[in-house]
Amino acid sequence: MEYRQVGVRKFPQPVKNVTPEAQYWKRFKSDLFSLCRNRSLPKSPVLVKEYGSVTSIEFSPIRPYDFAVTASLRVQVYSSRTSSLKRSVSRFTNTARSASFRSDGKLMVAGDDSGLVQIFNANSRAILRTLRGHTDPVHFTRFMPDKTHVLSCSNDKTVRVWDMPRQEAVCVFSGHTDYVRTGAVCAETPHIAISGSYDHTVKLWDVRAGECVATIEHGEPVENVLAYPGGSLVAVAGGPCVKVYDLLAGGRQLATLGNHEKTVTSLCFDGAGSRLLTGSLDHHVKIYDVQDYRMVHSIKYPAPVLSVGVAPDDTVLAVGMASGLLSIRKRVQTAEETQERERELQRIFGGTYEYFLRNRAYAGGDDDFRIESRRRKRLADYDKYLKSFQYTNALDAVLSNNRTGLTVVSLLQELMHRDGLRQALAGRDELSLDPVVRFLIKYIAYPRYSSLLIDVANTLLDIYGPVLGQSAAMSELLGRLRHRIKVELRLQGELQKLMGSMDMLIAASESGALRAATSNGPLSNDMEGEA
Repeated sequence: MEYRQVGVRKFPQPVKNVTPEAQYWKRFKSDLFSLCRNRSLPKSPVLVKEYGSVTSIEFSPIRPYDFAVTASLRVQVYSSRTSSLKRSVSRFTNTARSASFRSDGKLMVAGDDSGLVQIFNANSRAILRTLRGHTDPVHFTRFMPDKTHVLSCSNDKTVRVWDMPRQEAVCVFSGHTDYVRTGAVCAETPHIAISGSYDHTVKLWDVRAGECVATIEHGEPVENVLAYPGGSLVAVAGGPCVKVYDLLAGGRQLATLGNHEKTVTSLCFDGAGSRLLTGSLDHHVKIYDVQDYRMVHSIKYPAPVLSVGVAPDDTVLAVGMASGLLSIRKRVQTAEETQERERELQRIFGGTYEYFLRNRAYAGGDDDFRIESRRRKRLADYDKYLKSFQYTNALDAVLSNNRTGLTVVSLLQELMHRDGLRQALAGRDELSLDPVVRFLIKYIAYPRYSSLLIDVANTLLDIYGPVLGQSAAMSELLGRLRHRIKVELRLQGELQKLMGSMDMLIAASESGALRAATSNGPLSNDMEGEA
């Protein structure tokens, strides 16, 4: 009998459920691993051993996106391009904390366990300011959006806002009852500072009013706070959970991210602000979609994670651990992403000079509907002065530019409506008063203007009545004005007499015609009867 071999059973192969999101984050690989495939990448180690626990990682907001690593007594600045150490700041006598860049990338600020807050040049490492006031370790420091103020949070239970030029605290907030370990600022709300404390609360401080405007009860000691772009939402890490609160709704909780098994220590956004990264003591970094708060990927590390940072261009992922290890992972950009980034850099943004010059050579098509441009009417010089409430200059301008009488009268009427005629006439010397009086002499007898100009003349006499005899030239002009008024009054009197005579003649003629009609009345009736 022929022997039948044992048949090996075949089972269906499991389908590898690799999502596009997972593929994207798996492209963040250490440089040595990528070096085998791409010889052009720099030869930096997979893990860098720092001098102590890496408590903070902060990327510069400007190119080339270097990042500051805070560990032990040093602040190390690494290059995002080469992953190599560029400079080391070792000006601290105690453990350094929370080094961060200013928005222009020129300055850095960091605190330490002695309570000092130091500001130094990001390029030369020279200390520019030393801010003294905290009595316990400072765990959080950030520049405010105005670039001249610094926010600091300390174990002495206070939150301080420092004025950098004066080197003094302009606001000291003392509403917390335990260590204040973290904080946040938002460019969209520059007058609001956020702080998180081990007293299980997150507080919002109004720097202008110097008081607390809102308190959020988190339920766990707060390790990290991250403000969303726009300033309406805030993510709070405390315990193994991350909670998202709506500040505009009075601190209402929107979501709870509970995928970690141990305390969450660090929060950050990716470059686009569409993904939230959380680092935890359970050795994991987890990535969440900010739209639906769904976890899309997880990365495991060899030690508890204390800090996480992503470059603004999404090419570098840096993670600091409690063991002193610093992990630097790089993502190789595809050709499409490189082209898109180049187009983004060449894009003309609103408000720039190039934006206003765009399409200036476009002549339009033959079938385009053309709209005639209307030139904006320019304001006259006296209108510009009126707009800025300079009444004296407005009157001088309208009198000195050979304006028509109607224009000057219109301005005088506008000054009367604004109750500014006395202000425009007062405080003048003999030279500046001369054109005003000459205008009155010329037009005061004009019937259309006389009622208004008489009020102007009365106001002028009220102001300068006590000093009329001190100037011969002005006395001569006022004499001419008086003579012109006397002549006009005499003419008005003669006109009144003439109108009276005309009225008498008209009345006499009307009465004579009436008598004639009355005397001829009966004769008319007899003749009518005979007919």
